[in-house]
Amino acid sequence: MSILVDESTRLVVQGITGREGAFHATRNKAYGTQVVAGVTPGKAGQDVEGIPVFNTVRDAVEQTDANTAMVFVPPRFATDALYEAIDSGVELIACITEGIPAHDMLRVYTHLKRGQQVLVGPNCPGVISPGKATVGIMPTEVFTPGRVGLVSRSGTLTYQISKELADMGIGQSTVVGIGGDPIVGSSFIDVLERFEADPETDLVVMVGEIGGAEEEKAADFIAANMSTPVVAYIAGFEAPPGKQMGHAGAIITGSSGTAQGKKEALEARGVKVGTNPTEVAEIVRGMV
Repeated sequence: MSILVDESTRLVVQGITGREGAFHATRNKAYGTQVVAGVTPGKAGQDVEGIPVFNTVRDAVEQTDANTAMVFVPPRFATDALYEAIDSGVELIACITEGIPAHDMLRVYTHLKRGQQVLVGPNCPGVISPGKATVGIMPTEVFTPGRVGLVSRSGTLTYQISKELADMGIGQSTVVGIGGDPIVGSSFIDVLERFEADPETDLVVMVGEIGGAEEEKAADFIAANMSTPVVAYIAGFEAPPGKQMGHAGAIITGSSGTAQGKKEALEARGVKVGTNPTEVAEIVRGMV
């Protein structure tokens, strides 16, 4: 069992006729994901590598039974694209777009929470269940099927840790990149809850970074609600206060959001925390 995506995923790609949208839609399709439609307003009737293009997500859903949307729309139009995806009724939305203003995402988040749909991102690499389906921009060659779940705010660290695990013969059940913006659709807790309910995930790796308090909240959730063991890594031990590091949400403000503080919060609740990606993989190998 995988979480969020699997062989039943039917994907519509918003912004499919753009360079990035076309490139990654065809990569997702080549991996085996059912990419059934694309959307670019005004370009209905065209196709991208055999994938039909529609004017709206609703049209795509009605004619292809798409149940998942992936957003490759530029930031100034991405909020409208997200509203359109939510209103179409798809079950899962992965927003790859970076640079959406935080106040726009607040409104999207409020609208999203009126229903039961799942949004991953924005500013995220997407989701992959190795050997089943991928929705996003992850380099699929570094993943192998297995029983370790991974949830991360960082894309590149996700790939590195997954590759190190794979090299040890340890595969992944599902890998979720939740995104590095201050406001995202799915939190660590949202994804950890799904892994806890997944009988085919034996252990979870959580990759956090400086900024915010999501890792501390996740530590409390793990202690109170999870029987599945969790191993963590926090990026940014050398980050200076007040300086944004990579992601829009990766910034230490005042005395909060430090890597050390997050590490201590997790360890105090029984979560082993690696000091680098290789150590994380070695901890996992000793536990599975």
